Amino acid sequence: MLLQDKRLNLESKIFKLDSAIVAFSGGIDSTLVLAVANKVLSGRVLAVTAKSDSVPERELHSAQELTKALGINHKIIRTEEMSSPNYLKNPENRCYYCKLELYAKLAIVSSQYKITSILNGINLDDLGDHRPGIIAAKEASIISPLVDSQLNKQDVRNLARDMGLTNWEKPALACLSSRIPYGQPVTSKKLSMINKAEEVFLAEGFKEVRVRHYGDMARIELLKTEIPNLMKNGLYEKTINHLKKIGFHKITIDPEGYRSGSLNEALDLNSKPTLEESKCGK
Repeated sequence: MLLQDKRLNLESKIFKLDSAIVAFSGGIDSTLVLAVANKVLSGRVLAVTAKSDSVPERELHSAQELTKALGINHKIIRTEEMSSPNYLKNPENRCYYCKLELYAKLAIVSSQYKITSILNGINLDDLGDHRPGIIAAKEASIISPLVDSQLNKQDVRNLARDMGLTNWEKPALACLSSRIPYGQPVTSKKLSMINKAEEVFLAEGFKEVRVRHYGDMARIELLKTEIPNLMKNGLYEKTINHLKKIGFHKITIDPEGYRSGSLNEALDLNSKPTLEESKCGK
């Protein structure tokens, strides 16, 4: 299917809705869904962003700036996944409990504002990853218009660029809890350490970074092309000192570089949601 046909299909599917809430993270996937929904529903759209310990403040600010630029109503809600013992235990399906909480809160907002549909930003490529939150979306009857329109990540970026969306090249993001290996408890302290450590690298101009939390050790993932930059002009020593002040006693640089979901590499691939389970999104 041609990209423009996919775009028309996406617009057509959303146009059939009366009104919509978009679970808006500020990433490019949910931004495209939000922009298209705002266009075809004539403004009968509300962007809702979750605020929690696992979401960096910089992402909330980015989401606020985007909705302001697009002229779309925006609501920030507090989610309480950190109150869930199942979430804090950090099992392999941790994301399920996070999304369960998010969609429950979105359902409340939907009722309050009398909005008929809830949309998310999962794209076709996401179906091949380990995303237990997809099952929570199916249970909550969340609509995934990008999947329904057969749009993969590159399609999303291309359409977003064509629509003039300023974040069309924004790197993929994930919650801070995804930096903690499965089975090791999630705590507010760990999330704060991870956030502060990643801010150190972002402030130095690195485009993508993951600080994996292994107790008192941090494993740093940077783009392979950017790793040599860390070794110039005393930057390595500077960043290591910052991370030690944050609380990491040992710091290692992953020579394989950044790759999305690297902590999933140890999982049994058979434990992933099936395609049928995945159709409704994350």
